[in-house]
Amino acid sequence: MPGMIDLHMHTTLSDGELGPAELIRRAEVAGATAIALTDHVDMSTVGQIVPSLVKAAEMENRRQRMLVVPGAELTHVRPEQIEEVAARARELGALLILCHGETITEPVEPGTNRAAIEADVDILAHPGLISEEDVKLAAAHNVGLELTAKKGHAYTNGHVAKLARQHNARLTYGSDAHLPEQIKTREEAARILLGAGLSREEVEIVFAESERILRAKDAACEAKDEPI
Repeated sequence: MPGMIDLHMHTTLSDGELGPAELIRRAEVAGATAIALTDHVDMSTVGQIVPSLVKAAEMENRRQRMLVVPGAELTHVRPEQIEEVAARARELGALLILCHGETITEPVEPGTNRAAIEADVDILAHPGLISEEDVKLAAAHNVGLELTAKKGHAYTNGHVAKLARQHNARLTYGSDAHLPEQIKTREEAARILLGAGLSREEVEIVFAESERILRAKDAACEAKDEPI
C-alpha cells in the first residue's frame, strides 16, 4: 500500500506535544513517507521556529528514507499582515506555507480566508464555512483547501469538499496532529476523506496531490541550492 502523506503537523516548537525528532519517528511508524512540519507562527515567533524546523528536516532528509519538508502555519495573523509574515517565513526557509483558516471552532478574524488566498499561501488550512467566492478565488490562485482530521475543524470538511468539487479547487489532506494519537495512518485518513463525501477515486487524487506538492517543494529547494 502507498505510504501516508501528511501536510500539516505540529511539534513542541509551537503547541505540539512531541519534539521534531519524535514526531518524525512516530509518523514513520504510522506509515508516512512524506510529511510537512508546520508549526504555528506569527511575526514574533517565525524567526525562531522556522530555522529550527529547517534544521530538523535537513537532519532527517540525510537518511533518504522519509521526506520531511519544513513549513509554517500562519495562525491568527491579522489579514492585512498575512502576506508579510508568509514572505518572512519563506525567506527563513519554510517551503510550505499554510494559513490557519476560518474554522468554526476558533475566533479567527473574518477576512482571513480571502487574505491568505490573495497572499498565495500554499494551503488554506481548515477553512470552515468558506464562501463560494473564496473557493473560486482559491481555484484561480491554485491554493489548496485542506480537508482535516482535527476534531472540531473537521466539522466543515463536507462543505469544503462540496464547493471544491463544484469549482475545481485543489483539495489536500492534513492531520493537524498535535498529539501522538492524532497521527493518522493512510487507512484512517482515507476514512476521514470518504466521510467528507469524496469517492475512493477522489481520495487517491487528494493523496497524490498532497504528495506532489511536497515532492515539488523539495525538488525546487534542491535545484535552488545547486551550484551554477
